Amino acid sequence: MAYPVAVRKAARVGRRMWAVAHPPHPNPAVPPWSPTPDLRRLSGAYCNVCRWRGREFERPGHVELTHCPRCGSNGRDRFLHWCLAERVGLHRGLRVVECSPRLGPAYRNAMAAWFSYQTSDYDMRSHAGNLRIDLQAIDLPDASLDVVLCAHVLEHVRDTGRALAELHRVLAPGGHLLLQVPVLQARTAPPVGPEFHEDDTPVFWRFGFDLTAPLRAAGFHVDLLCTAAFDSAVYADDNPWPTWAAPFDVPDILAGVIPEDLTVIADGHQATRLGIEPAYQYLAWDCTRP
Repeated sequence: MAYPVAVRKAARVGRRMWAVAHPPHPNPAVPPWSPTPDLRRLSGAYCNVCRWRGREFERPGHVELTHCPRCGSNGRDRFLHWCLAERVGLHRGLRVVECSPRLGPAYRNAMAAWFSYQTSDYDMRSHAGNLRIDLQAIDLPDASLDVVLCAHVLEHVRDTGRALAELHRVLAPGGHLLLQVPVLQARTAPPVGPEFHEDDTPVFWRFGFDLTAPLRAAGFHVDLLCTAAFDSAVYADDNPWPTWAAPFDVPDILAGVIPEDLTVIADGHQATRLGIEPAYQYLAWDCTRP
């Protein structure tokens, strides 16, 4: 049955009004360089990915499990985006590739509205992107990117040196590689036995703080970003966490960190509001191509 023109028009208006009242999260119309609240003045929790505010995040206390109830970001997603906003001059047209992003279509659509944004994956399985990329041989031109977001991917790459050389090659001068890996121990070593993450991807390396050296050898200027609580624990030479989550070896982490590499990116109030605690779980390398 064909509905009258007036009914169809009213339905279209209704859909538009619903879309305005129920924007996707993150909202593509609100870019990350729009004004944000001063987290030092807020109470409760704040998601810097979708701008949700509430009493607390779901399952607080773990980098992978502390989720935003609206957009689904976990702690490492929010820490990565905090580092992005604090370290990179954000603007439309910024050429961004994100390696194997864990967030879904609403997030990816928003990123594509804000930036010249593409996603990549090695085998196009659980984190399929629109580019199939092997970090050891990136099929992109030299100096073609401004930002690479690479979270919990490098540990799955067999040849670290080749991957870092390729990432340096595709970044334009002044470009940023924001790199996160699980730092479970102070020094890099292969897993003791076969190890796989939840998507059945093999783990070749458990990285430590000595990852900074090959990053610099690849030609990057490198800062290891952390929160104020981690920096304080390192310089106090004291472990403020009487218990810690497995498989993090917190005593070894604190004993093996290189203090002069650290750069504080978030103070205590900011870390609490963003749900990026405990601090030993939140580290990221900001690697800039000179």
